[in-house]
Amino acid sequence: MTAVDTPTPLRPAVTPRPRPGAGRVFAAVLRRDLMVTGRELWVILVQVGLTPLFMLFVFDTILGGQGIVGRNFADLFLPGIIALAALTTALQSVALPLVKEFGFTMEIEDRLMAPLPTSLVAIGKLVIATVRGLIAALLIYPLGALVVGSAPWRPEGLPLAFVVALLGAWIGGAIGMSLATTLPVQRINVTFSVILTPIIWTGCIHYPWPRLSLPWYQVVTALNPMTYVSEGVRGALLPEVPHIPAWVCLSVLTGVAVALTWLSVRCFSRRAVQ
Repeated sequence: MTAVDTPTPLRPAVTPRPRPGAGRVFAAVLRRDLMVTGRELWVILVQVGLTPLFMLFVFDTILGGQGIVGRNFADLFLPGIIALAALTTALQSVALPLVKEFGFTMEIEDRLMAPLPTSLVAIGKLVIATVRGLIAALLIYPLGALVVGSAPWRPEGLPLAFVVALLGAWIGGAIGMSLATTLPVQRINVTFSVILTPIIWTGCIHYPWPRLSLPWYQVVTALNPMTYVSEGVRGALLPEVPHIPAWVCLSVLTGVAVALTWLSVRCFSRRAVQ
């Protein structure tokens, strides 16, 4: 009797799944980071709320109650506070985590192994920092109004204020990324103080730029991108107050944003290679 071999059924050929494109991966990374941002909303609230709201309280309620500053100072000050929240929150949102990820945790390696160009990884970081800066600006507006009891309200100026805050947040993120990827880790805290202090106090947050009586100080403040964020938001909400024209603010902020984007992405790519 002859044994008949039973033919082994052939397994169907496994078709390899197509590799997702860079756009799809980029969207997935952004979606993941946006979910993390949503969970950390209270952290953003604390991060953005303390300094600006204390500044509003001291300058308006305390000094205003003592007659040192005028009672309408809050309307002049609040647009500057909104600009401050947008730029500095974006700066800190990208700078401090990047210092850790490129430092002792090396978490950046997971992100760099994603099928994405390194430049898109950097752009994704800037997008999330900008979203956080915009959330900060949106939160500080009603919170500031609650602290001082009033707020300038001009619906037709809101689109301009939003665009200016968007550019300011993007610039803040680019500054933070440039600092975090070029400076030594052990000096990053000192550098933040050295960088943030002039940004805040020469950024026309407390006063309109055209009313400055010191020409040399006008020049100094004109070199600070925060000045154009503050003046842009102030001009959108308080057009009757002397301010830098909106087209000047938008032109300068757009140019600075393009230059700092190129610089920060280049610094990020170099650090990633190292």
